[in-house]
Amino acid sequence: MTGTRSIVITGFMGSGKTSVAEALAKLVRRPVMDLDTEITQQEGRTPAQLISETGEANFRKIETAVLRQVLERGAPIIALGGGAWTISENRDLLKKFNAISVWLDVPFGDCWKRIVTTRINRPLAPDRKTAKALYDLRRPLYELADIRVEVSKGVHAEELARLIVGGLPKDLVGAFR
Repeated sequence: MTGTRSIVITGFMGSGKTSVAEALAKLVRRPVMDLDTEITQQEGRTPAQLISETGEANFRKIETAVLRQVLERGAPIIALGGGAWTISENRDLLKKFNAISVWLDVPFGDCWKRIVTTRINRPLAPDRKTAKALYDLRRPLYELADIRVEVSKGVHAEELARLIVGGLPKDLVGAFR
């Protein structure tokens, strides 16, 4: 990579953003930054704790501030939290920093299965009905991403990383070699 453009991975909770970002980072030999992990390190609380304790609006302000810091540091590959992309200020920031956005388009049923299986506290998706409504609400915003990667069952993160590299602008792909 040229160092001037970040690749950000977005998608609904349970879509595999972190796993795919890590596989992409390994493939192109670049560092990866997980936005939720960075927030947890800076705030001393997880995004779920922040949402539960201070409300979603306050969490989104923190998330935007941390995203700005990560972009200013020039993080090459960033895994966003599931709702980060849905905030227009964050999309504007990513555009300002000339980031390339990649949407992991995963069917809701697959996301829900992962949400239930991981047992991670997700205050915005306490049950299937609420999660599905949120998925449907966010989907049109995810469609604004630069690159869409349709994820089917059984496809591994490494394969998705190769698909992402194949969809990148030629000037960036050459920088990986």
